[in-house]
Amino acid sequence: MTTIPTTSPSTRAPSSDFTELMHAVQGSGLLRRRYAHYWTRFVVLTAVLGGLGVTFVVVGHSWWQLAVAAALAVALGQVMFLGHDAAHRQIFRSGRWNDWASLVLANLYAGMSYGWWNRKHSRHHAKPNTLGADGDIESGAIVFTTADLTSPRTGLAGWFAQRQGWLFFPLLLLEGLNLHASGVRTVLGKAPVKRRTVELSLLTLRLGGYLTVVFWLLPFGMACAFLGVQLGLFGVYMGATFAPNHKGMPIVPASLKLGFLHRQVLLSRNITGGRWVDVFMGGLNHQVEHHLFPSMPSPALRAVRPLVRQFCLTHDIAYTETSLARSYGIVVRYLNQVGLASRDPFQCPLVAARLAA
Repeated sequence: MTTIPTTSPSTRAPSSDFTELMHAVQGSGLLRRRYAHYWTRFVVLTAVLGGLGVTFVVVGHSWWQLAVAAALAVALGQVMFLGHDAAHRQIFRSGRWNDWASLVLANLYAGMSYGWWNRKHSRHHAKPNTLGADGDIESGAIVFTTADLTSPRTGLAGWFAQRQGWLFFPLLLLEGLNLHASGVRTVLGKAPVKRRTVELSLLTLRLGGYLTVVFWLLPFGMACAFLGVQLGLFGVYMGATFAPNHKGMPIVPASLKLGFLHRQVLLSRNITGGRWVDVFMGGLNHQVEHHLFPSMPSPALRAVRPLVRQFCLTHDIAYTETSLARSYGIVVRYLNQVGLASRDPFQCPLVAARLAA
């Protein structure tokens, strides 16, 4: 793991730091739209999904359908990466076009609610790894911070918590189902949802049509196995690409004052590797750059990385990156330590310096 040491950021002018970096990035031309790249991805993914649909029909009553389910899980993960880029206004100049692209990709292609995901993801980008603000670290089956261990966990809950790091990735087998269910609950709930009727119509068409086709063309047991493989691997894929970026990084209280640049850099982790890592993670392996410039097209993130890294080195701001395999090890160890209540995530140089200021 590579971490550039940092001193206390309290003596700097965060706004001027980011303005300086933004001017350099704007001058590089890396914020320009990449229409050919994104239209190519859209066409290729649509063709792949169409091809998998044809393959599904041709294979028929065969356990080879599980291979089709696995391929479908990966393809839908790539669809969500494309929808993520549209939600961040990376594809089109028009906010309306980006909204509709995300809505169609998430709801109609992947069967997930764009409104639910966008609200949750916006909170994460505003204050990553911040207690009470970032929904990605809210405790559920997994406890992400000892601050949530308000009372000892005993029995089965205690046994699980003490091993939650090892159980994290197996538990992601249920995440695909959870993502679909959370979106449906939101659209059917009382909370405000923009374009609720459109979202509900697209989700009904996608999920209802998908289940109808699967159970119509396959025997019941094989259909259940197909759905289990597809949903399970989809959840693992999504979790395996999002978890390395922040899990195991400092978790800070909402009262901690950080400028935009320091908050986004110090609480995010990059994943190193070649172009295959870019494809596997949809460009989210360049998490520091993505958080600093969320509207930058994902294919430009690798190119802007050296500029951001050098800027952080010059200004003595910690810039963290590690390999994909090591990031998984960090996530597992961190979650185990939280589950054992043997580590306080606030005991880190960044938080200590800020709290003392």
